[in-house]
Formats: sequence, C-alpha cells, structure tokens
Amino acid sequence: MKSVTKVINKFLIYIFALILVIFTGYPFLYMVTTSFKSMNDFFLNPFSISLDSMTFEQYVSVFEKGLFNFFLNSIYVTVGSVILVVIISALASYPLSRLNFKLNRPLFLLFIVGMMIPIHATLIPIFIMSNNFDLYDSLLALIGPYVAFALPISIFIFVQFMREIPVELEEAAKLDGAGYWRIFINVIFPNVKPAISTVVIYNFVHIWNEFVFALVLIQSQEEMTLPLGLQKFYGEFSVNVPGLMAALTLASLPIIAVFIFSQERVVRGLTSGSVKG
Repeated sequence: MKSVTKVINKFLIYIFALILVIFTGYPFLYMVTTSFKSMNDFFLNPFSISLDSMTFEQYVSVFEKGLFNFFLNSIYVTVGSVILVVIISALASYPLSRLNFKLNRPLFLLFIVGMMIPIHATLIPIFIMSNNFDLYDSLLALIGPYVAFALPISIFIFVQFMREIPVELEEAAKLDGAGYWRIFINVIFPNVKPAISTVVIYNFVHIWNEFVFALVLIQSQEEMTLPLGLQKFYGEFSVNVPGLMAALTLASLPIIAVFIFSQERVVRGLTSGSVKG
C-alpha cells in the first residue's frame, strides 16, 4: 500500500512539474522563436512558436539601434556596484558579527531596518542629490543608490555566515600576531565564499534588471542602461515585436547564465546560516 502511495505521489509531482515547465517555458520559447521572425511572418501567425522561415534581421537591427552600448553601460553599472557592495558589506559585517562592543546590536538592527525602506520613496531626494553633485545623467548617479539599497540584505547575509566561523580560527591567528585587518583578509573573508557568491548573484540580478532609477536619473541615450534602452524599440504608433523579442533575448542571456551555473549556490547561500542565525 505504501509503495502504491509513493508511486501516485511521484506521478503527481511529475505532472505538476510538467505543467510548471509548460507555463514557464512557453513564454521564453515564444520570445526566442519570435525574435527570428520577420514582421510579415509575425503578423501572419503572431502566437505561433514554429519557424517557417528564420531570419537574423531583427538582431542586426537591435545592434544598429545601440543595443551594444546599452549592454556595456549595464555591465559597467552592475559589475561596479556589485564589487562595491561585496567590499563594503563584508567590511561592515566583520565587526558586527565577530566583535563585542556596546552599539553592536543597535547598528545591526539599523542595517536590517534599511531593508524595510521602500526604495521608490527615495526617488525625489536621490534626484535632487544627483543634481547637487553634478551626477545627473551619468552612470555614477546609478551606482550610488544601487550600492546603498543593496547593503542591508548583503550585510545580513554576511553576518549570518561570519557568525558560524569557529572562534578558534581567530584565536590561532591572534597567537601568530595577526591584527584585525589580517584576520579579516586571511581568515574571515576566505571562509565566507558561499556568502560572497550569494551576494554577487542576488545583487547582479536585481541591478541588471533595475529600471525606475535609470528612468529618473538618466536622460541621454549614450548613458542608458539595458532596461531603459529597451524603450527605444517601441515606435510612436507601433511596436516591432520581433525586434523587441530579439533585444529581450539578448538582455536575458547574462541572467540565464547566472542562474544555470549558480542557482545551487544561491539556494545554499540563502538557507545556510538560517538555522543558527
């Protein structure tokens, strides 16, 4: 009886997984196949995922409209922001997780409170600050807010991992004459690689797809990031759907690569430390 129940449960799980794959896979397949269609083929059968004729004209068109420049801007902003987030959050997390001082807990709670601030409520103050510092319409205007709003969750992740590092490692380093800086570089930082992977992947995905701050702080086409630049593929009275799908396909490739190669690290990094923390 138990074996029959297991078979039925497994069958139901496979059915559910198949339905989930269909619902999640069809939109992606539709996006990719449509990107290889001409406008005439698309209008003849707009919802079909079959390819009667295949053309690369849409991909040539999106690069002619500046997609490569948008791509480079997104890489610059995303990579620069993620590097700063990792460095700053790791340095801030070390004293919060390993050192005992009077304001330890209040400071940590202050960072946690930062996760509850609705980021879009800060658009007007950030816009004013960007103007006052002559950063408006530059990629540097985006890096500041991206780093600031990524710090709370990143510090939370680092602190949970650093708290699990055995104290004996620090004590051994102190016996060898190591100071706090050397302990951080040689002992703490190398032992939080899962946390580094989690912070990098989580923030990379978020910053790569961010649109609202780019819309408010960027005006010129030369400084546009990829999510903002995709607007250029909308016409005033019509939309080149195959061209837009080609742009979206190229824009999604870095995110897909990140999830394919690092999805297990994301899950392990977000859950490890939740038991003790």
